[in-house]
Amino acid sequence: MVEERKNLKKVRTGVVISDKMDKTIAVLVVRKIKHPTYKKFYNRSKKYIAHDPLNTCKEGDTVKIRECRKLSKSKSWYLVEVVERKK
Repeated sequence: MVEERKNLKKVRTGVVISDKMDKTIAVLVVRKIKHPTYKKFYNRSKKYIAHDPLNTCKEGDTVKIRECRKLSKSKSWYLVEVVERKK
């Protein structure tokens, strides 16, 4: 029996908040969480540092990033695609 290897890499969608670094972007990912006791939704946000090899992203773009191996001290995410450009 041959097992098929599943893609276990995480994918996140967020907004580029900084593109000042060379081949690197900072992406803010916001997610909604339901409070266990009060049942109210609230926002949690986290900033990810992602690799952008072609320097294609600008601030305000909505992008999709994927988990990868460590590329530097803080960079372990890779740009998959630009979902929407800033207008």
